[in-house]
Amino acid sequence: QVQLVESGGGLVQAGDSLRLSCAASGRTFSTYFMGWFRQAPGKEREFVARITSGGTTYYADSVKGRFTISRDNAKNSVYRQMNSLKPEDTAVYYCAAGRSTFEVWGQGTQVTVSS
Repeated sequence: QVQLVESGGGLVQAGDSLRLSCAASGRTFSTYFMGWFRQAPGKEREFVARITSGGTTYYADSVKGRFTISRDNAKNSVYRQMNSLKPEDTAVYYCAAGRSTFEVWGQGTQVTVSS
């Protein structure tokens, strides 16, 4: 089973860009589909984006056109490029992995967008 560690969060201003990374341990990373979720204060965790082992991507409507998910199987990593950030994007962002459902989660990284 893989283990996940996120990095790249921080404090940015509205309109800025940010790139989050998720590094995975384990030899079977390429067989997992990967995803990003987020949880804002006082809200439930919500889906942001997903990428299959073959590279097909899916996005939540709220981030479509602004966020891009990608993966590098040679580096056991998945990335999320976030552009045109909005204050409502402020949340803890979690990386997740799975084969049928999301079963492995990272510890999360905070992204704060100031207006």
